[in-house]
Amino acid sequence: MTSTGMRTEAEDSGPSGYAAARLRLLQEGARSGPPRRAALAELTDDWLTGLFDAGAGTSRGISLVAVGGYGRGELSPRSDLDLLLLHDGSADPGVVASLADRIWYPVWDLGLDLDHSVRTPAEARKTAGEDLKVQLGLLDARHLAGDLGLTAGLRTAVLADWRNQAPKRLPELQELCAERAERQGELQYLLEPDLKEARGGLRDATALRAVAASWLADAPREGLADARKSLLDVRDALHLATGRATDRLALQEQDQVAAELGLLDADTLLRQVYEAARVVSYASDVTWREVGRVLRSRAVRPRLRAMLGGGKPAPERSPLAEGVVEQDGEVVLARAARPDRDPVLPLRAAAAAAQAGLPLSLHAVRRMASVVRPLPTPWPAEARQQLVTLLGSGPSTIEVWEALEAEGLITRLLPDWERVRCRPQRNAVHIWTVDRHLIETAVRAAEFTRRVHRPDLLLVSALLHDIGKGWPGDHSVAGEIIARDVAARIGFDRADVAVLATLVRHHLLLIETATRRDLEDPATVRLVAEAVGSQGTLELLHALTEADALATGPAAWSSWRASLVADLVKRVSAALAGDDPEEPEATAPTAEQERLAIEALRTGGPVLALRAQTEPPAEPPAEEPSGEPEPLGVELLIAVPDQKGVLPAVAGVLAMHRLTVRTAELRSLDLPDGVAGSVLLLDWRVAAEYGSLPQAARLRADLVRALDGSLDIAGRLAERDAAYPRRRGIAAPAARVSVASTASRLATVIEVRAHDAPGLLHRIGRALDSAQVRVRSAHVSTLGANAVDAFYVTGPEGAPLPGEQAASLARALEDTLRE
Repeated sequence: MTSTGMRTEAEDSGPSGYAAARLRLLQEGARSGPPRRAALAELTDDWLTGLFDAGAGTSRGISLVAVGGYGRGELSPRSDLDLLLLHDGSADPGVVASLADRIWYPVWDLGLDLDHSVRTPAEARKTAGEDLKVQLGLLDARHLAGDLGLTAGLRTAVLADWRNQAPKRLPELQELCAERAERQGELQYLLEPDLKEARGGLRDATALRAVAASWLADAPREGLADARKSLLDVRDALHLATGRATDRLALQEQDQVAAELGLLDADTLLRQVYEAARVVSYASDVTWREVGRVLRSRAVRPRLRAMLGGGKPAPERSPLAEGVVEQDGEVVLARAARPDRDPVLPLRAAAAAAQAGLPLSLHAVRRMASVVRPLPTPWPAEARQQLVTLLGSGPSTIEVWEALEAEGLITRLLPDWERVRCRPQRNAVHIWTVDRHLIETAVRAAEFTRRVHRPDLLLVSALLHDIGKGWPGDHSVAGEIIARDVAARIGFDRADVAVLATLVRHHLLLIETATRRDLEDPATVRLVAEAVGSQGTLELLHALTEADALATGPAAWSSWRASLVADLVKRVSAALAGDDPEEPEATAPTAEQERLAIEALRTGGPVLALRAQTEPPAEPPAEEPSGEPEPLGVELLIAVPDQKGVLPAVAGVLAMHRLTVRTAELRSLDLPDGVAGSVLLLDWRVAAEYGSLPQAARLRADLVRALDGSLDIAGRLAERDAAYPRRRGIAAPAARVSVASTASRLATVIEVRAHDAPGLLHRIGRALDSAQVRVRSAHVSTLGANAVDAFYVTGPEGAPLPGEQAASLARALEDTLRE
């Protein structure tokens, strides 16, 4: 259909004709992207022009102006219309008001969002001077109907105002962008990003247009138009998929949006969004640096000219490294630098910039990217040293790395990086994409280089530990293979290559073992010692474990986890030194445990004791005070006469009281001679989900009722489960239960991976109780929405379960959790 045909239908049929033509346009599969946005803007122009002409008659000095996104012709399916009814003040106010009603009401009648105003040019300029957002919208003013000269005059005046006021208004705009980024986060890392408001989104792209319009500075143009187009295409598809005017790409809508765009899956969609956001974010960083430089030079230049008697002073250049200098707050190439003959120069410049805490000049990075030769294989020693220096420079590494990555230098140095670049991590615990997480881990590892003997191996393993996430299968296994290749390519010797491969292969070993296994069991210590192999590797793995967790997100590390890992490392270190771990002997009860057990036998019911536990963070930095000890939870001691159903009863009562279980140990207590009866002792570490801890008396009262069957725990937890917050449309993966056959010689280890929910431990306890097995201890770990729990179980006689019985128990437990 031609635009003329659409206009005739819209004018003849009024709003219904426009609505029908609009619907047909949005349903056309052949047109999408910029052509559809332009056609939708043209169709809307024709309709609004018809409304204006019908109401304005012969009136002069009035025009209809599109501003903001509509002024740019970027109409997505559910975009609002930004309109300004401009008049010169000569028309009768009643006529202007009547005309406004004839335009606004049909728009509202169609259910379209409308941002409207009625102003004279003077009023529009005054409002723009007071409201930066209004001024930004007017920069994109486009004439629709009426007095063209009136619109053109306003445009000219607004642009002149903007350029004249740029030294004042651009810092305001930069602050506005920074505040928005603080609220909305960075588009290139968010699992549910706001395509418009997040840093690197459409608002920032518009801000870059405004900077260019000021003539004070300009954004790097390469790739910027394509990035903007990509984000607009995704927003179009999001509007069509949801039928709503939304800019937030929610998880439950990503598959549908990907299908609308013809993409393989939601991960491909997110990666495309992240790529575009990185271009916009990098362009913003470069542009705002240039704005600052220009504004500083404008402020300083008059004083220098007066001091020097006129003329333009030459910028100072301070040497930083061979071929690298600092100039005007940036790292640039020296005049004598020859990047075409110096393949190490990109790494040397990057390391110098990170060490100095300065950004790399865009011009310098692009020059190196265009002419630098590939490094030989293996790399020369200087290249490897410069990479280690770059990785060990702390937080300033991030900006420098991103500058190299923006121009493709990282993937030239490390081709395997391409598979993890902008790769999303669909795990609430992770706050970064895979590639940014690797750099964040290196930044964290830089804090620990003083506590290891080989900081170079620590930093490189931090950079590579998740490199296998770009490949199918277990990322640790794939990563080991890649790490061997990369380490050899960058010039490490055979022994160092083996250490790096081990670190990558086992980078999760310490944290998983410490939180999911019984550290008193000699088999646990032996397995870790065999995997690590040496004291030096153990030292590096300990530091890597902490750096990895800290770089993952706040839910991945705590002083409690740190203490468990430190305990494991201490035990493994002793084993590597030749101290063979002995089989644990039954420990004699403490006086308090014995008192509780005797009281439980005397009363015939449970006896409880709550005791707060605190420890300082593991190995606090020597130069900083450790501060107040961080609570590790509360130790809950329960003694109860031996009977069936203790584990599910205790777990259920704790869930009812919103207590999170961190560790759980159950054992029969050997009592002094002369005391008849058998008592179970439960030594658990618990923490309140929020609020204060419940009183021990309340816990005991509910536990008594749970054990005698008068408390409907399952029903109470079902009510809570129904109200438990979940994302609509997101189905949790099915639970998986497995047997860790070599984890212990004293018990059978059943490992459960499931979606965390109130009462999960209660359900597991009931299933284990029904299977008539005894739980010796439980090791509970929750990361985000995922629970990974390990249960050490035995048969009634206290021996590990036979293989087939253990497998049958795992299958039954898995079936129970999937119900």
